[in-house]
Amino acid sequence: MDFESYRGELVAFCYRMLGSFSEAEDLVQETLLRAWKARDRYDPARASVRTWLYRIATNVCLTALDGRERRPLPSGLGAPSEDPGAPLTPALDVPWLEPFPDARYDVEARADLRLAWVAAVQLLPARQRAVLVLREVLAFSAAEVAEQLGTTVAAVNSALQRARAAVAGAGDAADVPEPGDPEVRAVVERYMRAFEAADVPALVRLLAEDAVMEMPPVPLWYRGRDHYGLFMERVFRMRGTGWVVRPLTANGQPALAAYAPEPGGGHQPHSLQVFTVTADRVTHNIVFTDPRVLDAFDLPRHIPGDEFRRER
Repeated sequence: MDFESYRGELVAFCYRMLGSFSEAEDLVQETLLRAWKARDRYDPARASVRTWLYRIATNVCLTALDGRERRPLPSGLGAPSEDPGAPLTPALDVPWLEPFPDARYDVEARADLRLAWVAAVQLLPARQRAVLVLREVLAFSAAEVAEQLGTTVAAVNSALQRARAAVAGAGDAADVPEPGDPEVRAVVERYMRAFEAADVPALVRLLAEDAVMEMPPVPLWYRGRDHYGLFMERVFRMRGTGWVVRPLTANGQPALAAYAPEPGGGHQPHSLQVFTVTADRVTHNIVFTDPRVLDAFDLPRHIPGDEFRRER
């Protein structure tokens, strides 16, 4: 039985359920181990291998979520900060939402991996979360989901209706341009050039009027061009200029890895920045600075001298 070919989509499923890429990989490993041990009891007359694996993965995720707090972004915890000079104190006790490294797995559908959608899904009770992902993203039938969850079709349909209403505020991910869209690429390219030049006015010109910046694990977040610009001026004062960046994608969104200059020369990874670009403007930038998040993207830990070269 070929279980390995399902690993990528199962990781994406567990990520949508838990909001953590590292935990998703662990839970998929547990899922495949359980499937291997139970392979003699698999009945192809009752379900396909894929459906059977998702039943195991769903149960593994529901067990993992039992008693857990949701994984938020800073904007899900309170009002925006009005002080661009506020202390940048990380809240290490918060289980922050993590980004999904696109390059690690070949996942066919990425629209519902977008950070805003995954953050909204975290607000749902675990079983509603499972129903929404299994029905809306993975297109299992109501009968299949009922079998996977050990419930009725009527209960599945009711849970789906409530889940849809709860995440409606996250917007329609299908309307968000893809990273490969020429206009999106052009905006991100201009942003990268301005960032490397420490040109704050140029960065601000690329922002929507109500652009949002948030920085987990720091619980602060900012709304609006003015605060965004003032904060970026602070960053360049604190860490200096001469940054370099590498373009990539995360959660099906354009992203960049930012490398800060080191006093002795070379650069070290500082942050992963994930963008939402709408109508030729950056509307949202989520800046992840947790080293464990950066490790998931297999980024070099140090780049000596002039060896860094961006691939465009």
